Amino acid sequence: MNTATVKFTSVDVKQRQNLGVRAGDTVKVWQKIQEKGKTRLQVFEGLVLSVKHGKEPGATFTVRRTSSGVGIEKIFPLYSPMIDKVEIVKRSKVRQSKLYHIRDKAAKEIRRQMRNTQTIPVNDIGDAFVTESDEEEIGTEIKSIEENSDEVIEGEKNEDTVMAVEDTEKKEEKTKA
Repeated sequence: MNTATVKFTSVDVKQRQNLGVRAGDTVKVWQKIQEKGKTRLQVFEGLVLSVKHGKEPGATFTVRRTSSGVGIEKIFPLYSPMIDKVEIVKRSKVRQSKLYHIRDKAAKEIRRQMRNTQTIPVNDIGDAFVTESDEEEIGTEIKSIEENSDEVIEGEKNEDTVMAVEDTEKKEEKTKA
């Protein structure tokens, strides 16, 4: 009797079973990406947050990394043919099997960093683009505006105060009568 072995997937199942990915590991996942009929490899390096379903066919592992200050998580099927290889870069000793608390920890770290940032006034940025000749023209325009506005404001104040005094006098007369 001659038995034939049929291969259903291009994945080396024995190798993936013996991989031993655990929570707390830093891994590089080489995934295949198809674009315009071509296949290329892209690396996703990050921290393994969880491994689910052990070594069975539906096994998955979650990898998290931060890119430009934004946390990115991907869930990879262990036996996916779209994964070329998985490298374990670093092993860390952790006491939990699921490291979901890392998400909150990262958010707190970002909030702490935001508290320490300083805002730059817009005027400081705009001054960098002003030349000396522009500065002289702007200075003369500002002076002329200030002189004109002082006269107008003083005149308005005088008229307003006169009107206010007259209004109060009229009210006093009405109350006396």
